[in-house]
Amino acid sequence: MRKIISVLIIMAAIVTLSCKRSGSQSGKKKITIAVIPKGTSHEFWKSIHAGSIKAARELSAQGSEVEIIWKGPLREDDREQQIQVVEGFTSQGVDGMVLAPLDDRALARPVEEAKNAGVPTVIIDSALQSPAIVSFVATDNRKGGMLAADHLGELLNGKGKVILLRYAEGSASTQDREDGFLQEIKQKYPNIQLISTDQYAGATRDTAKRASENLLNRFGDEVQGIFCPNESTTAGMLSALQDSGKAGKVIFVGFDTSQMFIDALRSKQLHGIVVQNPFNMGYLGVRTMFDSLQGKPVEKRIDTGVTMITLDDLDGAETQTLLHPPLDQYLK
Repeated sequence: MRKIISVLIIMAAIVTLSCKRSGSQSGKKKITIAVIPKGTSHEFWKSIHAGSIKAARELSAQGSEVEIIWKGPLREDDREQQIQVVEGFTSQGVDGMVLAPLDDRALARPVEEAKNAGVPTVIIDSALQSPAIVSFVATDNRKGGMLAADHLGELLNGKGKVILLRYAEGSASTQDREDGFLQEIKQKYPNIQLISTDQYAGATRDTAKRASENLLNRFGDEVQGIFCPNESTTAGMLSALQDSGKAGKVIFVGFDTSQMFIDALRSKQLHGIVVQNPFNMGYLGVRTMFDSLQGKPVEKRIDTGVTMITLDDLDGAETQTLLHPPLDQYLK
C-alpha cells in the first residue's frame, strides 16, 4: 500500500511539474519596448516606426510576444517633452527603450536614471554622451557628410563658393554630418570657398525656409553650391531656391528623402541626396534591444548604412527600396 501511495505521489509531482513548465512556456511575459523618435511628423521617423513594428511582428511570430509603444515630441526641438517621455516610460517600467535623442547631453541624465531603475536603452540615429547605453544603432553620419562633400566638389569641378546650412545645436547626428562635410571640403577641395557655415535652420521646414531665404538674400548672387544636412533643412532650402528662381542654377546636395526631393532630382533642382536607411534603423534598434533583454551579447556600435543617390541611379532597384520602404504594410 505504501509503495502504491509513493508511486502516486511521484506521479502527481511529475504532472504538477509538467503543468508548470507548460504554463511557463505558453504564458511567456510580454516584452514592452518603447520607441522614442526626435519627432513624429517627418517621413524619416515614419520609416523608423515601420521598421520597429516589423521587428516586433517577427519576434512575436517566433514565439516572443513583443509590443512596441511609439511616442515622441511633435517638434524636433522640444527637448523637455522628450525628457518627459523618457521619464514617463521609466516610471511605467517598460522592459526597454529605443531612443533617438534630441540632444546628446540633455537626454543623458534621464537615460542613466532609467538604467538605474532597470530600464535599459538602445540609442538610434543620433549619439548620446553617456556610457549607460546598450548599443548605438545609426548611420555613419560623418561618412554621410563626406559623401556630400565629394559629390558637391566634383560637380563644382573643385572650385566655387559654397554654403553649409546647419540644422540645430545639440543634434549629434547632424553635427557629425556637418563636420564630415567641412573636413572633406577643406582637405580635398582647397579651391572651394566656404562663404557661410555658421547659420542654423531650426527644427522645422518653416524655420529652415526662413534661414535659407536670409542666406540667399545675402549670398544669392555669388553662391554656387549648397549642402543641407537633414530632411527639414533640405526641404526649406529647396523651397527658398524655388521661390527665388535659383532652383537648378545652384548645385544643391541634401540629406534624407521625400517625394519632394525625388521630384526635385528629376527636375534637376536637387543634384544629389545622401540617404540613410531609417527602416533598417528602427528594425535593428528593436532587435538589438530584444537580444540584450534576452541576455545575448550585442555590438556597441551598429552601422545601418548610408548612400549617395543622384538622378543617374534614381530608378535602380536598390535605390527604389531605400526610397520607398513598405510603410503601408506596417503603419495603418
